[in-house]
Amino acid sequence: MKIGGFYEHQLPRPWTRESEHRLLKNALEQVELADRHGYDYVWATEHHFLEEYAHSSAPEIFLAACAARTKNVRIGHGIVQMPPYINQPARVAERIATLDLISDGRCDFGTGEGATEVELGGFSVAQEEKRAQWLEGLQVAVRMLVEEPFTGFEGKYVVAPCRNVVPKPLQQPHPPLWLACSRRETILLAARLGLGALTFAFVSPDESRQWVRDYYATIENECEPVGYAINPQIAMACPFLCDRNEKLVRDMSHEHQGFFMYGLGHYAFFGQHEPGKTNLWESYKNQPTKIKIDDPLASASHVQNCVGTPAQIRDTLLGFEESGVDQVLFLSQAGKIPHELLMSSIDLFGREVLPEIKERDQKRAKEKAALVERLTEKAMKRKVMPKAPTVPTIVRAAGHH
Repeated sequence: MKIGGFYEHQLPRPWTRESEHRLLKNALEQVELADRHGYDYVWATEHHFLEEYAHSSAPEIFLAACAARTKNVRIGHGIVQMPPYINQPARVAERIATLDLISDGRCDFGTGEGATEVELGGFSVAQEEKRAQWLEGLQVAVRMLVEEPFTGFEGKYVVAPCRNVVPKPLQQPHPPLWLACSRRETILLAARLGLGALTFAFVSPDESRQWVRDYYATIENECEPVGYAINPQIAMACPFLCDRNEKLVRDMSHEHQGFFMYGLGHYAFFGQHEPGKTNLWESYKNQPTKIKIDDPLASASHVQNCVGTPAQIRDTLLGFEESGVDQVLFLSQAGKIPHELLMSSIDLFGREVLPEIKERDQKRAKEKAALVERLTEKAMKRKVMPKAPTVPTIVRAAGHH
């Protein structure tokens, strides 16, 4: 099983002119330390306009800085919002390929639809069309990463002529593809398309067991790959803080990772947001007590979250391994958790727990490779290849006037 760190770049109010600068610099220090300890992945998501909850609107730039400062950790763009009104497919393909080249072939390409009206509405993406836009954008971007030249596409949301999109990625045929998932339905969609499942449902190891079984059964029996290679992996997000003082990290998680869940609810479900004025941290701190008790993180034990002592986290991760989970995504940077505690958590976990996880993962590598080979052979037989145009497209220079 792999271990990844996940960044939303949360920044609760109040802010100063230095706040975002320090936030990103601290995150880069954390990533460097994680790489030195042997973390397998660092992930950064893409969100727009979500004040306080996610100041991660240009993750490809943050991830390029991560690539320059690290040696081994994989660079996960998780996710790119693929509706073409947000990210035109050619621009996505160009950015992913460049990130793959800069990182020496360490890039993973996670995709998603976007979720909240604050950001989707900011780009005129209708909720009822976001999935269709995601799929069309993904299909085109993947072809652009592979085809020389890209032979063109005419769809409902994307009309793209024949062009050779450069550069091409270092990894062949393209970086591993993922889909952000929060429900079983989306996990099965990822499996049917041959995508890895980046699962943000905060489920326990026991609950994840059935999700893993369903995912792999669907890949084996129903997968028609959207890409030119499949990526059979399922990752589970998990709140993370590690310290010998269990009460310290449990209290810190309750307050600050509780803010993560509250912010998600504010933008996705119950909030009324006034751009530039709403104070999310203040409303979180002043919410009725009964809402705090209903917070999923508040009621979960350390067995369901990687928050606690090294021994407690070790037990939780063993449960995920036994459930067949391929990667656990550590959500640690949340609310106002101090940078120093995030660094010490990475360090303590990296010294006392991670080495044995990596040792077991290496022992399983041959078994996993054989599974991927078998699933690939079955799935790629079902892939429907795009039809090339019958007449090549010639682009004539307009000349100077």
